[in-house]
Amino acid sequence: MNLAAREHLNLLRERVFQCDSLWPQFRLLVEDLEHLSCNLSPGSVVVSLERSLLYGGYSIIAPLFQDCTFISIDCSPASADNRGAYNSSMLADSRFIPIPITRRASIEANGLADLGADLVLVPNLVHHISNQQLLFKEISRILKPGGVVYIFEPLVREIHQAPDDFLRYTPHGLEQALRSAGLVPEDIKTEGGPFQVISYCWTQALQYLPETLRDYYSEWFFDHHFKELLALDANYKFNLVKDHSSFPMSFSMTAKKL
Repeated sequence: MNLAAREHLNLLRERVFQCDSLWPQFRLLVEDLEHLSCNLSPGSVVVSLERSLLYGGYSIIAPLFQDCTFISIDCSPASADNRGAYNSSMLADSRFIPIPITRRASIEANGLADLGADLVLVPNLVHHISNQQLLFKEISRILKPGGVVYIFEPLVREIHQAPDDFLRYTPHGLEQALRSAGLVPEDIKTEGGPFQVISYCWTQALQYLPETLRDYYSEWFFDHHFKELLALDANYKFNLVKDHSSFPMSFSMTAKKL
């Protein structure tokens, strides 16, 4: 990864996903994208399924894979037009590399050729696709044998971008869905624990308060409790009462087409 791409990645970490100041659950996504981009052979075919309308029609992933043949599909449905590019202000930074999306298309009519991709990226998107069976079938179709799909998903999230928010998978549920499409799950990672979940719920709850109360409780939370909760999360990772129980905030998974 060259210096410009690394600066773009730092922008994603600091301003887009705000991993250290607001949404630590996205650390996993940023770390995984860095690892994938640094370990993929130059010239590889990468397909990224995104929601780029949020960022003014730019692929925020493409700058990390400039040594590859990169195809970005904006999967935003027509109903998202009313919301528009409400995250575009996050990209107002000299480190941002503006690469427009390849095209906007639905999963049903994505226009991608069979068996062409070395890597398919599905970052924070699966829960916004209504036809789950078709999504995984299409991922399998466009991957070449030996190709890999990477998926990042939240486990805990408010209903957002309504009405285009359909479900939450557990890692076990996503494994089953991928296997049913002929894909073999490989690496599974989780991020965060119950203290991170509490932190995230607080950031959401603040938005329900009137502005006068919001300012007071925002200061109370971020100045006195946010870092404390993240420290607890880092130090106490395992349920000491219930076996076979965990409370991660988000997870990622790779799966291979044989």
